[in-house]
Amino acid sequence: MKEIIIYYSRTGENYVNGSIKTLTKGNTEVAAEMLKKLTGADLFQLEQVNHYSNDYNVCINEAKKDQRENARPKLKAVPENLLEYDTIYLGYPNYWGSMPMAVFTFLEQFDFTGKTIRPFCTHEGSGMGTSESDIQKTCPSATVEKGLPLHGANVIHAEQQIKKWIK
Repeated sequence: MKEIIIYYSRTGENYVNGSIKTLTKGNTEVAAEMLKKLTGADLFQLEQVNHYSNDYNVCINEAKKDQRENARPKLKAVPENLLEYDTIYLGYPNYWGSMPMAVFTFLEQFDFTGKTIRPFCTHEGSGMGTSESDIQKTCPSATVEKGLPLHGANVIHAEQQIKKWIK
């Protein structure tokens, strides 16, 4: 059984515990790296061709516009194929109750028949939102397991929580 961790993460200015902080490594990336350490799964980062601004408030406007327009931002790369993987850990920050639109771009490019998707997200209070059902709607032939919501501000201390979830 082969596993891969595919994640979308944001560096630059982020909302953390009620204030804006500059992150050199995004919270979801921190969680994805912990997951890799615990599972030995392959790791792949989703990145948009046109990144959102590092300025938090500008980024909010750009990402909200993409969500309103149901946009599918172009990605720099996607995994060559997912045939060899049984389990896909899918990580992302919660953007207004769901996933960033770039994650939808990724999901719509593959057939997930027979695959298990295990979502995890970082958030500042909104948990998984509708992302689990959004993944199931986008990938109806996949098994979508209960996700793991991680509070972004505390993600560096989440190893035990992740360990418990992967069992």
